[in-house]
Amino acid sequence: MTGYVRNLAERARAAALAIAGLEPAQRAALLGSMADAVAEGRDDILAANTADMERARAAGTTGAMLDRLQLDAGRVDAIVAAIREVAALPDPVGQVTRSEVHPNGLLIEKVRIPLGLIAMIYEARPNVTADAAALCLRAGNAVLLRGGSEARDSNIAIAACLHRALRAHGLPAEAVALVEDTAREHVLELLQLSDLIDLAIPRGGERLIRFVAENARVPVIKHYKGVCHLYVDRAADPALALQLAIDGKLSRPGVCNALETLLVHAGIADAWLPDALSQLKARGAEIRGCDRTRALFPDAAPATEEDYAAEFLSPILAVRVVDSIDEAIAHIQRHGSDHTEVIASADPAAADRFVREIRSSAVMVNASSRFNDGGSLGLGAEIGISTTRLHAYGPMGLESLTIERYVVRGEGQVRHPESIVDAS
Repeated sequence: MTGYVRNLAERARAAALAIAGLEPAQRAALLGSMADAVAEGRDDILAANTADMERARAAGTTGAMLDRLQLDAGRVDAIVAAIREVAALPDPVGQVTRSEVHPNGLLIEKVRIPLGLIAMIYEARPNVTADAAALCLRAGNAVLLRGGSEARDSNIAIAACLHRALRAHGLPAEAVALVEDTAREHVLELLQLSDLIDLAIPRGGERLIRFVAENARVPVIKHYKGVCHLYVDRAADPALALQLAIDGKLSRPGVCNALETLLVHAGIADAWLPDALSQLKARGAEIRGCDRTRALFPDAAPATEEDYAAEFLSPILAVRVVDSIDEAIAHIQRHGSDHTEVIASADPAAADRFVREIRSSAVMVNASSRFNDGGSLGLGAEIGISTTRLHAYGPMGLESLTIERYVVRGEGQVRHPESIVDAS
């Protein structure tokens, strides 16, 4: 019914004022209570997730989507730990990022303040319900959550825990507002609420993110896909490079910071590539390669140009042999998605050049692509990874959920003293 989401958003925006008015210690204590509530509600959350998983399997859902949907005791523990980690982070609200005294005596400061009301539109991942709530509230915002229909019961169960904590602190439950009716038209309604919503963040597949970006009247931060590369330079340590390839591709293939393409310098390819690909294949990877790759590793299937632009989200790896770092960088610039790029090299000059010329949201030097994650980079739980070059780029933690404004303190200074005349 028309107005359902607007009504919910209006209440959430009012709740945002209550959250913004809390002291940092009060927001931290609220998150501690939220973590306790999720831990206490574990059985209800897992039962709800079981129902969601049964429906998803019956609907034919498989692969990465099913993995993202599933909760178990360990993943609930991770949700609780993430909330506690966010609670322990320094509060960004009120942080002075610039301060100077003007020659006229004005004290000019730039200060962080909450964004206001943030809308999260996401698929499958029920942990986002708790992660987004924790991050938004810790940064002084309210959050409007619209999860996918496949995770409806899980999201409701998690939100119920968060609401209990809010009420226990005398705060409106609508500070974590969940759109329980997952009808598609409600997403369209939400995206038009430019008078209520300050920022929309979609998390999910490329199709969802493009739908949000193309239909929104509110600001949107997005990343369409993670086409992440590992470039093995001619100066790479062979064992280190293999380690990065295995972890990046196979530790969890269905996530956005997993490797999709391996680029190998011709100067190391003969000695390194056959054994490396054999080890990847033995661990379950499907290899698709260029002609030069297949000459060194005949078990590889032919790779197409589409493969080099693909986010497989599965144990498939596209491989190409390149003649230089120039060719590797050009390949990434052509096929990359501004998410995560990795160089394996013992040559500082090559590494520095790679960092300088690759503009992705994270560049790793001799470290796994899997570290492009809010928790791994010290942000606590992340609300998303932005590949939009706006105020936030890369994993979005607390600071990314605030904006900076000017606060100017004076003692009666005026810009045009000559205009102050005696009217008599």
